[in-house]
Amino acid sequence: MTTLLVIAKEPRPGRVKTRLTPPFTPRQAASLAEASLADTLDAVAAAPAGRRVLVLDGEPGPWLPPGFDVVPQCAGGLDERLADAFARCAGPALLIGMDTPQVTPELLTVDFTGCDAWFGPAEDGGFWALGLARPDPALLRGVPMSTAATGAVQRDRLVAAGLRVRDLPRLRDVDTAADAHAVAALAPDGRFAGRLAGCAAKAVAGGTAGRSGEGEPGPVAGARAVTAPASRAAGPR
Repeated sequence: MTTLLVIAKEPRPGRVKTRLTPPFTPRQAASLAEASLADTLDAVAAAPAGRRVLVLDGEPGPWLPPGFDVVPQCAGGLDERLADAFARCAGPALLIGMDTPQVTPELLTVDFTGCDAWFGPAEDGGFWALGLARPDPALLRGVPMSTAATGAVQRDRLVAAGLRVRDLPRLRDVDTAADAHAVAALAPDGRFAGRLAGCAAKAVAGGTAGRSGEGEPGPVAGARAVTAPASRAAGPR
């Protein structure tokens, strides 16, 4: 069966979702990142897989559900880290990031029969998912990451290698506050949407969220787990 890979950063203030600051504080941005990661991991946990792996920059926290192997990211650029994640897999693998909390188990249930690769384009020009029937790290190394052309270059690389590529729906990454609100609207019952609503309410209610941690959100570990509806459409650059 397919190995499902999630590549992520430990959600610590100042290290994740820095483009959310402002309007959110670094602690709020990290809390939103944690909620996004938790929703993503829940979707992966609910999808069929032979193995589930979190490829992590940092340390796991209470947001990690059972059933995942945790491996460290290697050094180097994002292309090297993605390539290394695939290098750890002996069979079919699908990799996603932590930036699409609207993702569903249905979207992650891919069949490689009749194809060699699955590609999930992102609205910002990157890609939120990449699946390979026969993982080959060389397919990722050297692809320019975090540009408006990343997705096109990566897909062209697959086609040039002679792979039969199938496309997943185009989804929106959470990078900016506008992204956050748009994505939360697609999955209103998830942890991410609930955490975003809390952060926005704190910011509106007197601006307390900007004062030395006052009004900051707490961890999402104890939040109610919600399975998102399959109709949600929507993460790595």
